[in-house]
Amino acid sequence: MPDKPLSFSATCALLILMAEDREVSNPELKEKYGVTVTGKERTALNDGGFVTSRRTGRSFSHVLTDKGWHHASELVRDGISTPGTGFAAAAVKALVGNLQRHIDRSETSLAEIFGREDLVPGLNESSMAETTAGTTAEPIAQQSIAPPPIAPPPIETVPASEDVETLIRKAYAQLADRPNAWVSLTRLRPLLGDAPRDEVDAALRHMIGLPDVRLVPWENQKTLTQADREAAVVIGDQPKHRIWIGA
Repeated sequence: MPDKPLSFSATCALLILMAEDREVSNPELKEKYGVTVTGKERTALNDGGFVTSRRTGRSFSHVLTDKGWHHASELVRDGISTPGTGFAAAAVKALVGNLQRHIDRSETSLAEIFGREDLVPGLNESSMAETTAGTTAEPIAQQSIAPPPIAPPPIETVPASEDVETLIRKAYAQLADRPNAWVSLTRLRPLLGDAPRDEVDAALRHMIGLPDVRLVPWENQKTLTQADREAAVVIGDQPKHRIWIGA
């Protein structure tokens, strides 16, 4: 059975959560945008599987699901067809409907445009790519005279006697081959020794709230392997596959 079309106000709420790309509480939304996701808008977004909401204190917090991101991509590609009047509604439709031009021109995606990693100073497209072993490519003229790359030191499992957050930070430092590097949890988890999975996940959920840590979903979900899916940590009902830890 096809999903019931979202109202224009529910669609705008979905777009706000897309732009925030994190769990946001109603008080935060009220302070920042002058609106809250409540009533029929929240019900429609929750029932449709576009947004997960949970009670935090006396209010609710909301986060976009994978289905919500997919619907946002459809809105960018096809435009917003639900009714909305006035200049504000027209501006939303114009901006969303023409965002596809930038995506096509830059060969990027919504997650790269609105991802929270874009707020990290000095983070650029090359540093957003997941870190891999080896060295960065150099111009041909330099390659002919450059010495052969030095093999990285062997990676050792971090002793399990330390607290889990320290384990994660040390494992990340071993895998990150440059500042602002993204590391997949698929590569990081094996370095955590015998640390229990639930303790590791709890530590990651805590760390995402720290100013020097970012956890994000894998950009192209179709390229995920089974190992990538199993290594993910679910935060706000959204699997996160990569971690960034700043200096």
